[in-house]
Amino acid sequence: MRRVRFMTEECAVVSVLRMLEEREAVARVRAVGLRIEAARVAEMLEAAEIELDRWVIAREELVEALAASAAGTAAVTEAEAEQETAPSPVPVPGSTVPAWWGGLSVTAPDCQRILGMLEERRSAGQGPLKAKEIAVGLGLETTPAKVEGVRSKARRLAERGWLLQETSGMFSVGRRPVAVPEAGPSA
Repeated sequence: MRRVRFMTEECAVVSVLRMLEEREAVARVRAVGLRIEAARVAEMLEAAEIELDRWVIAREELVEALAASAAGTAAVTEAEAEQETAPSPVPVPGSTVPAWWGGLSVTAPDCQRILGMLEERRSAGQGPLKAKEIAVGLGLETTPAKVEGVRSKARRLAERGWLLQETSGMFSVGRRPVAVPEAGPSA
């Protein structure tokens, strides 16, 4: 009788162990599936953020172009009314970002701060940053408006050769000459 009881207990333990192994396998399959789904969603989110950035920049560039056009039209109208030749408008110091070329410097204070922070990171052996991280590093609030302003400035610096922008939307210090368009100055 003692032997039968011991075998029954051993079978029960083996049965419980088998049940736990089956449940563990099901949980493992579910976890792997969720990891795959999370990676897919992360990729979709990154693509959506890049698209959003492109639309924000497009809108900002359009607003700047319209403002410049309106300012030019107003200047021409005033000149025609006064019938005087006025000197062409000069950009406000610190408002333009020139295309990078050896020996030039950026005069816009916000752009200088962005460049300085990223240069410090590079000299400390640290990697690139996203616009939100740059905003935090500059001591700005992380509201969408502030982050988009930083992103706009960083993209402008990248377009003009002062920064490098990765496809992930991250920025790092790097200089490269860029072709200067024949059109007038832009902010």
